[in-house]
Amino acid sequence: MSRVEANGVGLFYEVAGEGDPLVLVHGSWGDHKTWVPVLPALAQRFRVLVYDRRGHSRSERPPGPGTRVEDEEDLAALMETLGFAPAYVAGNSFGASTVLGLASRRPGLFRGIVAHDPPLMGLLAGDPEPPSSAVAGGRKIDSVLEHLRADRPLEAARQFVDEVVLEPGAWDALPERVRDALVANAPTFLDEQADPGWARIDLEGLAGYTGPALLTKGTRSPRWFAAITDLLSKEMPRAQTYTFEGAGHMPHLSHPQAYAQRLVRFADEQRVVRDAP
Repeated sequence: MSRVEANGVGLFYEVAGEGDPLVLVHGSWGDHKTWVPVLPALAQRFRVLVYDRRGHSRSERPPGPGTRVEDEEDLAALMETLGFAPAYVAGNSFGASTVLGLASRRPGLFRGIVAHDPPLMGLLAGDPEPPSSAVAGGRKIDSVLEHLRADRPLEAARQFVDEVVLEPGAWDALPERVRDALVANAPTFLDEQADPGWARIDLEGLAGYTGPALLTKGTRSPRWFAAITDLLSKEMPRAQTYTFEGAGHMPHLSHPQAYAQRLVRFADEQRVVRDAP
């Protein structure tokens, strides 16, 4: 068990493998264990850093609500403290928002970015006809928050998985260790949603990130995630997009081989570019 203080908070982390540095940033409710299915394959190509974001599982849970910017600064401090900067950084869901938010302010920390389904719903706010799935998703999130305020973490976690980010029955199909983490970390979702900036990003700053980026989505993800990914791809100068067939919001859990292979391919492509005369 390893723990380090970064940005004034104690963060649990683990490192595996050898090669180019890669940092994996988990999404809401989860922890570093959500990356277990892809870790062996990625560790053959990368030196991989996984960690629990503040408030999650084995990391310190500071009192009071936090902000996504704090998560971004935690990530930056962790990378610098452990010698992982610059690195490839892959994030899922809220972890993807965290990665992109940091890249908009400190692009030099990154060799490349992989972001799957960032829930940056603020990008859809100016759309006079936002996707109906986004409107429905917002109502379901409100219902999840009602469960949390009433101290019903299991009901909240189940609804979040089955109705917001995946599909009915998905909760029961998750590994037990993942379900346990989702319930234990449920209170952090209230903190994230209380942050006025949780769903927004500085597009002008993000456009200033000129490094390679891979924006991914799944054919079974809620459609509003794809709308956000498409908007981001237009703003990031070197962004490419990729769709995981048959996968949803967490392809590293449902399709670990395909996810790991795509990350390796992405990094290998950048190596070819760097080595070209």
